[in-house]
Amino acid sequence: MRVLVCGGGIVGLAAAHALADRGADVTLCEQGSLGGGSTARSAGGIRSQFSTRINVELSLFSKHVWNTFEDRFDVDIGLRTSGYLFLARSESVAERFRDDVQMQRDLGAETEFLDPGAATEYCPELNTERFRAATYNPTDGFADPNLAVQGYAEAARGLGVEIRPKTTVTDIHRSGDRVVGVDIVENGATERIDVDYVVNATGAWSSRLAEMAGTTLPISPRRRQIAVVAPSKQVPESVPLTIDIETGSYFRPERDGAAIVGGHFAEDDHAVDPDGYDRNIEMEWAAEAVERAADCAAYFGPETRIKRGWAGLYAVTPDNHPILEETLPGLVTAAGFSGHGFQHAPATARIVSDLIFDGETDLVDVSQLAANRFENGSPLDEQSVA
Repeated sequence: MRVLVCGGGIVGLAAAHALADRGADVTLCEQGSLGGGSTARSAGGIRSQFSTRINVELSLFSKHVWNTFEDRFDVDIGLRTSGYLFLARSESVAERFRDDVQMQRDLGAETEFLDPGAATEYCPELNTERFRAATYNPTDGFADPNLAVQGYAEAARGLGVEIRPKTTVTDIHRSGDRVVGVDIVENGATERIDVDYVVNATGAWSSRLAEMAGTTLPISPRRRQIAVVAPSKQVPESVPLTIDIETGSYFRPERDGAAIVGGHFAEDDHAVDPDGYDRNIEMEWAAEAVERAADCAAYFGPETRIKRGWAGLYAVTPDNHPILEETLPGLVTAAGFSGHGFQHAPATARIVSDLIFDGETDLVDVSQLAANRFENGSPLDEQSVA
C-alpha cells in the first residue's frame, strides 16, 4: 500500500506515523518546513470540554496519546495539565454548561460544574461578579506543538516514512473517479508519484488541494491572533487556560511570568490567502484582548505590557468540526479542525489509517464528519469555540 500524505503539520505527521505503523509505504510532502504552517502558530491546547459528543470522543482518545507521548516517542513535549476553566456570563449559557458537563462525564471526562466562587480555587483573581457558572477539567492543559512535531517526525522516519520538506504538490491525477497519483515540485524539478491513496492534511490549504483533484471542500482559512504579555499580577503556572466563552476571550500562564491572551472579537471573519496573510499582531486587537482579559480576571489591567505576538490560521468549516472521510476513491481528507487540529491529531491519525486499511473505523461515528453533512442538513453544532 503506497500512500502520499500532503501536509507536514501535526495532523499529517501523526497520520504518516500511524499509516507506516500498519505497514504502509508512506511519503510525506510539505511545501515549507515541518510544522511551519498552522501548527507552529498554535497555542497547543488539549481539552475535552466540548459541546458535541464526537469532539469529546476525539479528545479522550487523543489525550491518552498526549499523556503517554514521552513514553511512546521518547520526546518531552512540555505537557502541562493545569486544566481548562470555561466561564459563563448568562444563565442560558450556564444551563448549557450543565448539559455539556453531564455529557462529558458520561463519556468519561473528569469535568466539574462550578459556581464562580468555587472557580477561584483554580483562578484566584477571577472577577466572580461577572459570571454565573464555570466548568473545570483538571486533565486538560497544553503542550509545545513544535516538540510534538519533532517527536512524530522522528518516529515516522524510524518507521521508514520518506519526509520531503520544501516540496509542493502541484497536481493530482485521477483514473476515472479514483485518485492515482500526484505531481510534485522539489528544487525546481517536477516528479510524478503514483500512489494508492493521497491524504489531504494541508489544513488552511486543504480546499486548494481538493480542487486539484476536481472536488470542493467547505474549509476556509481564517486569521487568528495571540499575544504574549507581562501581566499586572503574575499568573501562577497552576492557573488553567481560562476561556470567557461569551466574549471569546482567553488567557493562560506562560513561562517566566508572562501570560498569553487571545480571542477573536471582530464580527467580520473573512477568509484570507494562506500564503499572503499578515503574520504579525495588530496592536489595536492586542489592546482589546488585554482589556477583555482584565474584565475576566485581575491579573490584567492598565499596567499589563504587550511583549510580542503572532497570527496564524484556523481551517474553519461551517460547523467548526473537521472533515474526516474518503472524499473521493483514493483521497482521504483530514482537515478543517477549526482550531482543534493539534489536540485531535492522535485520534485523527488512527481514523485515517483505519479508513485506508479497513474502509471504516470503530473509534468514532465518522459518518458525522463527512462533507455531505452540509448538503443534507445535518451539520454539527460546536458551541465551545475559542
